[in-house]
Amino acid sequence: MRRLELLKSKCGERNYQKLLALNNPVLLDFVAKYVEHCNPHSVFVCTDTDEDAAYIRDKAIEKGEEKRLAIPGHTVHFDGYYDQGRDKEITRYLLSPGTDLGFLNSIDKEEGLKEIHEILKGIMEGAEMFICFFCLGPVDSPFSIPSVQLTDSSYVVHSELILYRRGYEEFKRRSPEKFFKVVHSAGKLEGGVSKDIDKRRIYIDLEDNIIYSTNTQYAGNTVGFKKLSLRMAIYKASKEGWLAEHMLIMGVHGPNGRVSYFTGAFPSMCGKTSTAMIKGETIVGDDLAYLRNMGGKVYAVNVECGIFGIIKDVNPKDDPLIWEVLNKPGDVIFSNVLVTEEGIPYWLGDGREVPDKGINYSGEWYKGKKDKMGNPISHSHKNARYTISLYTLKNCDPELDAPQGVEIKGIIYGGRDSDTSCPVQEAFSWEHGVITMGGALESETTAATLGEEGVRTFNPMSNIDFLSIPLGRYINNHLEFGKGLDRPPTIFSVNYFLKNKDGGYINRMEDKCVWLKWMELRVHKDVSALKTPTGYIPRYEDLKRLFKEILNKDYAERDYIEQFTLRIPENIRKLERIIEIYKTKVSDTPSILFDVLSEQKQRLEEVRKRYGHYVHPTSLY
Repeated sequence: MRRLELLKSKCGERNYQKLLALNNPVLLDFVAKYVEHCNPHSVFVCTDTDEDAAYIRDKAIEKGEEKRLAIPGHTVHFDGYYDQGRDKEITRYLLSPGTDLGFLNSIDKEEGLKEIHEILKGIMEGAEMFICFFCLGPVDSPFSIPSVQLTDSSYVVHSELILYRRGYEEFKRRSPEKFFKVVHSAGKLEGGVSKDIDKRRIYIDLEDNIIYSTNTQYAGNTVGFKKLSLRMAIYKASKEGWLAEHMLIMGVHGPNGRVSYFTGAFPSMCGKTSTAMIKGETIVGDDLAYLRNMGGKVYAVNVECGIFGIIKDVNPKDDPLIWEVLNKPGDVIFSNVLVTEEGIPYWLGDGREVPDKGINYSGEWYKGKKDKMGNPISHSHKNARYTISLYTLKNCDPELDAPQGVEIKGIIYGGRDSDTSCPVQEAFSWEHGVITMGGALESETTAATLGEEGVRTFNPMSNIDFLSIPLGRYINNHLEFGKGLDRPPTIFSVNYFLKNKDGGYINRMEDKCVWLKWMELRVHKDVSALKTPTGYIPRYEDLKRLFKEILNKDYAERDYIEQFTLRIPENIRKLERIIEIYKTKVSDTPSILFDVLSEQKQRLEEVRKRYGHYVHPTSLY
């Protein structure tokens, strides 16, 4: 009772009534507990109204978390110099004794809760707490997960209002006892950024569906419904028989007005958003997907309704639709770019001349500026971002908010691979695709995470950073999911980063348009394919026709041979790496995984005996 009285005094009558209107004792108790513990000066409850959203946006400017730019509705936010990416090291699961997640980063639950609550004690003193409600997935849908976040950062809430469907009315309609919960505080601010980085913590309680995040502002660490909630969704999906994935969803437009929906898993900076935004196709989502078996078919929804995208290399030639949104009035947040005195944002790879000076993530910036270690400071961070609504894009798919989702015909896996995989190939079966394409995915590290760049890492399904269950169980869940399907989606792999012996990329950026169209034709069996030891690849004559139809380009046979030559030594080395990882680092690996990988290695060895180390695709006709 005392907590509720305190909550009422902090909220004021109007905001308190907003909470009472939800008629949810579980929610009320959760909110009251952390209002008492974090001790904010006041509490604002954000409903689904535009009035409440405007209040949040205005607060972000008033508090200095964002600054207005020249174009109406555009703002910029700066994270701290050392708070520029997901902090994997201190992102930990709170586990009760006897719980084992394999090699995933964890801490004893009792110990972790004690530590995080000590950090949270009084952390919002003098600040305003924002209570905001969202729906992960479309509202009133079998996919929906109601969610609530408590935070003292208006920037975080503003981002979420762009990225997620509003959920206050969904809470009122469903009055859920179980929902996803996030408690976040940016902590003490200095110069508008989190000061106590040494107390940055991101802890995830899977049993109680709570995320704790402290002393950080970077959205990947604070916008709880992105990768942090993905971890809770994976845990939930594992128990309930569906899949929560780090995947795009897009509509690929085929002959006679046909639209075939694909999901795709790509690690950061591996072409996921650019694939989802390919000219002529439609986007349902670029990052997070829930997949369910509905009547023997796979349906998927986008968890979000916006994009928190890497802005590096976004330019008018390669990204005209995103460029248009970034240059017209509307609700857009830039982060960690350079801003000139005139309020114009600049970023790496935008195709414009770099200004001599401005404000960026390091404070006042000028050409030649270096950090305290003597390292050059670029005018915009490599992981600088933009936050936009999908609804503002001209290629937004009309089924974005369909409660039943969209039927998935194909699944694409792609990483950064300079020497092994061909640009596009199709798996022999669901099991073959899950194991050799999804479960064996490797990629080079990028600026989206803290740590060394350029290291090739094992990243199955592009989800290794976000798993909340042992990897062996995760792979087995995919295999079991496929068994319940009448006709599983066709699985493909793509590789946009294959290089020649001189280090140049063999693929051109626009080539991915052709690979997608070929995949769309394949899921309907409209074209045939060549069988190789690792999967089906396109025939030259089909690609030649598609290159002409789609890009109006002549596709030379020598390009086809260079791109689709079977690189047997590299493929075998990769298989050996993957087998070793699953043998030594993964518990409960399903035995079929080793069978499928060993069979693929044997096929490669047999072809090598006949044709040599490098096999031209024309040899397989």
